[in-house]
Amino acid sequence: MDRKQQIIEAATKSFSLFGYKATTMDQVAKLANVGKGTIYTFFKNKEELFDDIVSTLITEMKITADESFDPLQSFHKNAHRVLYNILEFRLKHQLTIKLFQEGLEMGTPAVKDMMEKLEKAILSFIKERVEDALKKGEIRTCDPEITAFIMLKLYVSLIFDWEKHHQPLNKKEIAELFELYIFKGLSPK
Repeated sequence: MDRKQQIIEAATKSFSLFGYKATTMDQVAKLANVGKGTIYTFFKNKEELFDDIVSTLITEMKITADESFDPLQSFHKNAHRVLYNILEFRLKHQLTIKLFQEGLEMGTPAVKDMMEKLEKAILSFIKERVEDALKKGEIRTCDPEITAFIMLKLYVSLIFDWEKHHQPLNKKEIAELFELYIFKGLSPK
């Protein structure tokens, strides 16, 4: 493994364990088993290193979303599968969990910016899929940007917020609720 990759892996580990604010370049150097100066040959500062890691994370998340999308399936089925896999991706990556907590608890500006970048990437992906579904006539006319926002926020609420005071919903229950509120609506027809 090359030194740059060692540094990136060490920094990812440090950010995952300690958060952005508490991670220092000294810690990263120690974890990477390199001199602090070696880090600066690849990255100007902690912010640039963090940005590189976040950019890679977003790319991996987009790949996960693309792999989840099956062009032979309906928009409804794909919407559920893609959103669920994106949120599962976030749960499996300790870095996103730690940073999500830090963003909420401390409001660290760099972390808030990262979470915003992450959300924008997810919303952009969903919006593109909504636009495709509109073109194919799979869904009725809507504002793709607002629809993407509502879909993501509903999913996040059902997976994270609901669990704060209730039994967690399983994948099937989430799919049924998503189908009801997004695709069918509450009208009796």
